[in-house]
Amino acid sequence: MLQIVWEFIVRDGKIAEFERSYSATGSWAKLFRGSPGYLGTTLLREAQTPRRYLTIDRWDGTASHQAMRAKTTEEYEALDKRCEAFTETERQIGVFEEIG
Repeated sequence: MLQIVWEFIVRDGKIAEFERSYSATGSWAKLFRGSPGYLGTTLLREAQTPRRYLTIDRWDGTASHQAMRAKTTEEYEALDKRCEAFTETERQIGVFEEIG
């Protein structure tokens, strides 16, 4: 299994929109669900820093994730552009493979 982890600092006043877009049933998950190999998304909020979030997107492997990116390039970029308004910072923590 492949897990892609992102970190976000959400803008004041944008938390509700961010959570709607990045939750397990949000806009990103809806986009991903149309692709084979997508296993789900987890949204985490840091308890001590409530504007800091992590997302973990799970895929059955690299090929599935790459196929989704190739298939949804325009939709992905449009959604990414729309969601930029919700965050101060965004960075990919890493792409992790499950061991064992």
